[in-house]
Amino acid sequence: MGAGASDLAAMEPSGGKATRAGLGDLPELCAAEVLLHLDAPDICRLARLNHAFRGAAAADFVWETKLPENYGHLLRFVDGAEEGEMGKKDIFARLAKPVPFDGGKREFWLEKSRGGICMALSSKALVITGIDDRRYWVNMPTTESRFHSIAYLQQIWWFEVVGEVDFCFPAGTYSLYFRLHLGKSSTRFGRRICSSEQIHGWEKKPVRFQFSTSDGQHAVSQCYLDEPGSWILYHVGDFVASSSEQPMKLKFSLAQIDCTHTKGGLCVDSAVIYPKGFEPERVIRAQK
Repeated sequence: MGAGASDLAAMEPSGGKATRAGLGDLPELCAAEVLLHLDAPDICRLARLNHAFRGAAAADFVWETKLPENYGHLLRFVDGAEEGEMGKKDIFARLAKPVPFDGGKREFWLEKSRGGICMALSSKALVITGIDDRRYWVNMPTTESRFHSIAYLQQIWWFEVVGEVDFCFPAGTYSLYFRLHLGKSSTRFGRRICSSEQIHGWEKKPVRFQFSTSDGQHAVSQCYLDEPGSWILYHVGDFVASSSEQPMKLKFSLAQIDCTHTKGGLCVDSAVIYPKGFEPERVIRAQK
């Protein structure tokens, strides 16, 4: 559908002359019925078409269908936001922006096309073995993380990263990932470079991923970390949130605890949760 659709006009007699009717003459209620079947980006594009769609695109009942069922609960995380004082379109727009919580170590946002909730936990929200000892780990500033900081592993014998989430996810199926990078990246003369000098130990044993939920869901998988130079989402597993009103508790981890050798050269950015099927970066699926 586009502006060219207005050519599908009817010709009607009026005072001996033909009048041309187009999409601009469509009642707003009819336009709104069309918008109910579209996702948010398409609604915004059609709002630029004519006044009928522009008016319909502001209707609360259109945007309420695009919001998750528990949007009122989610809005409580937004400072200064009052549900009764905001239109549904404004609520959608605010939740589509990152909403930080837990002192800025975590954030969630609404995925615009699907309307599902995404969440990210920074490395500082994770429990990392030896993180306070600079012989093993270094917190590094970077523009390659949404949290502007990553944990870089120089060398360690026992490697384990653990995270927990307690959150009311809108009902649906979600995928859990760790966002990892082998090698230390930097910028030189405007170009991104990656140093692999400290990468070692990951080829000897696979990393083990696992998660469990408060309602009995769980998964265990493993894979080798062997692709330096790129940020990769390592898939931990999928879980189902059956109720938008009940908090879902998750505990998850990645570990490589064979102490016969050291390992190093790994960047840990975050753990992320996306609606299943939404994969904004390259994904590697571990083997069960």
